[in-house]
Amino acid sequence: MLTLVAGAQEDLRPALESSYNAWRNAVIQKDARAWERATAEHRRMEVKNRILSEKRAFPAMVFNLPAPPPSLAGLQFLESKQNRATAKASYFGKIDFGVGGTPTDNLIVLSFIRGKSGWLYDRADFVNLVALPEVRKELAKGDLRYLKETPEAQPSGVVPATPVEMKPAKIIAKVYVFCPGREVQVQVNKFSRHRFANAKEAEIIMGGALDGLNEVQFSTQKLEGGTGKEAMTIRVYLLSEVEGVKPIKIFEYQVLEGGAVLPFGTKKFVVDAAAVRALAGVR
Repeated sequence: MLTLVAGAQEDLRPALESSYNAWRNAVIQKDARAWERATAEHRRMEVKNRILSEKRAFPAMVFNLPAPPPSLAGLQFLESKQNRATAKASYFGKIDFGVGGTPTDNLIVLSFIRGKSGWLYDRADFVNLVALPEVRKELAKGDLRYLKETPEAQPSGVVPATPVEMKPAKIIAKVYVFCPGREVQVQVNKFSRHRFANAKEAEIIMGGALDGLNEVQFSTQKLEGGTGKEAMTIRVYLLSEVEGVKPIKIFEYQVLEGGAVLPFGTKKFVVDAAAVRALAGVR
């Protein structure tokens, strides 16, 4: 049941802020044990798997962030909501990531999961309101209709499953998708799952690419406003650890504009000895 009444929100707020501040302090102080205690279980494993899939050191690379987590001090608290074992807290104001410049008024939504020891930090969603001036005015006045109309600002009540722990990758790999007007879901080797919507993005493949045979499963779906005739591309790149060696395109499924896109499919690619030599810079 969703917790919405003001009194319940005020009771929830201190616990969520305490959780976030414990996580933030752990990151700033580079305290791995404190970070583990303050972070939701599924998020800890996702972070660990991503770092190992990039062949970087865990937990040292947990703290290699482009900017420190922002402080909540000085921000306007908007609301906190609980739905079963999930919760969110929203704040408005000059969110400072410590990268210079003058922060403007924007929105940040913090997500939490209830663990055995209480609320644990999950993630933060930053919303830049430069293209939403009316929303910025509404939030400044305490009008929360934007939060009510935005699913990402509402706790889902569903605790994400904790991923299986990956072994360190042998070959770093990324999946790239270009899918205007479509949602594309990709699964690589049955355990690295990715979702792209109206995107041109690349994500690290959990566990990396395997020696020999690899599998790519995908599904596609037209989004509202899409024509179903847009071009689409799914690629897998292998990344070298040798400076100056360019990524290798090892897989591609591409449909030109107006072409027929498969609603779902299963494809294969092979990482052979020649690909391994090329990644090592050996001709």
